[in-house]
Amino acid sequence: MKHGRTAVGFLLSALLLWWTLRDVELDAVWQVLRHANGGLFALCTVAGTVIVPIRARKWRPILEPAVGPLPYGALWRSTAIGVMMNNVFPLRAGEFARAFALTREAPQVAMTTALGSLAVDRIFDALVVFLLMFAAMLDPRFPDGATVAGRGMSDVAIGGVTLVGTALMVCYVVVLRPAWVTGIVSGIAGRVLPKQRDLIVGFVELAVGSLAVLRDTRRFAALFGWTMLHWLTHALALYLGFLAVGVDAPLSAALFLQGVIAIGVAVPSSPGFFGVFEAAASVGLDVYGVPKDLAVSWALGYHLLSFIPITVLGAVYFARMGLSVRDVTQAQRGPGTT
Repeated sequence: MKHGRTAVGFLLSALLLWWTLRDVELDAVWQVLRHANGGLFALCTVAGTVIVPIRARKWRPILEPAVGPLPYGALWRSTAIGVMMNNVFPLRAGEFARAFALTREAPQVAMTTALGSLAVDRIFDALVVFLLMFAAMLDPRFPDGATVAGRGMSDVAIGGVTLVGTALMVCYVVVLRPAWVTGIVSGIAGRVLPKQRDLIVGFVELAVGSLAVLRDTRRFAALFGWTMLHWLTHALALYLGFLAVGVDAPLSAALFLQGVIAIGVAVPSSPGFFGVFEAAASVGLDVYGVPKDLAVSWALGYHLLSFIPITVLGAVYFARMGLSVRDVTQAQRGPGTT
């Protein structure tokens, strides 16, 4: 099953890369990148790499209710390893690798706790990314006439902000009424997937426990603040890349684009999201009337420059910790993962 998903991911990436490049003059892309502003691209690379240590810092308040404050170094190295693994292995292998590396650095953290904390991390990522995306659609500089399913972007944006707020309220309900939530899940799983019922209920209980951060106003504010800083820095990196290659779009376009890219990379793909990233970037920038050659030039340049530094750093930490791919794979398959 896993090999099948891997094959589908590679195939989808290849098809999307072909679709993105089919009407593009590669010589034009090369000329854009050749004449890009090197200084701005360097700043873009720095900003695109800095988001990883920010991600590591925002992990701390999620874990604090279960294990107390952890040293930042352990969180940073584990996060770098996770990003590296996502960049070079399929099926988001880095998510498990990140949790596994943390349990090696901080033995007091159980694997189940680490994995549950990452679920909360992704929930907050989604809330903030889409909040910023919908806010960008309310910017007066957002292109006039743009629609989704026949609806104006302002209507979509208002609906999206409402959806994000509703999702946050649901998280609070889950925290305040955990027994009620797990009871519903248990009943549904018992009918639909009886053999996996205990596994599903256990995972939901783990995720509910990890959402304990919502009970503490200070921790919630810290997590929300670090998540916001993470994605605003990411948007800045995208915008610096715009300036480097001459994309004429406002800063709010970067907030919109990162939402489109987040949706795109959620589908199965090859390691590093190649093909998927470029296709999503092309679609997102087309909303702002950016020519496809220029959009693809930006996407390729940004993607490669943001890919290399953290992949190298993660590989260095992976080697220094004495880890191997076999270690991660065996831990993922073995009984110690539950």
